[in-house]
Amino acid sequence: MANAWLMKSEPSEVSIDDALAAPRRTVAWTGVRNYQARNYMRDQMRIGDVVLFYHSSCPEPGIAGLAEVVSGAYPDPTQFDPKSDYFDPKASPSEPRWLLVDVRITKKVELIPLAQLRTYKELAAMPLLARGNRLSITPVTPAELRFIQARLMR
Repeated sequence: MANAWLMKSEPSEVSIDDALAAPRRTVAWTGVRNYQARNYMRDQMRIGDVVLFYHSSCPEPGIAGLAEVVSGAYPDPTQFDPKSDYFDPKASPSEPRWLLVDVRITKKVELIPLAQLRTYKELAAMPLLARGNRLSITPVTPAELRFIQARLMR
């Protein structure tokens, strides 16, 4: 059975529309600089896993669509680029610190705002809704995914 994940992207970096316009509707999930999020990609994400594509750090954050993981984890090239905001001087090609996966958009939906997600008791345990949670990648339980797909996605 595939896992499910919520992956946050700032629309100013990569929006769902940007991903839809990308070749094969696929984007490399660059710029993750949190060890727990990196470890999810490295240790638990698998090709075929479901992704809730989430717009964050914007006027109205929320779930913007569905995607799937289409690659295994591999080194994020932005860690090696001194011109990148995500450059890491401690990383090297022989010892990369940061990884990414490729994600392919499967469906754009009408934005499901964070405020709306907070109103459902069925979603109360989602890490996204926990106070102080800032992780860019969090697991989604099968029950949470079913609820979101059945009740909130059109």
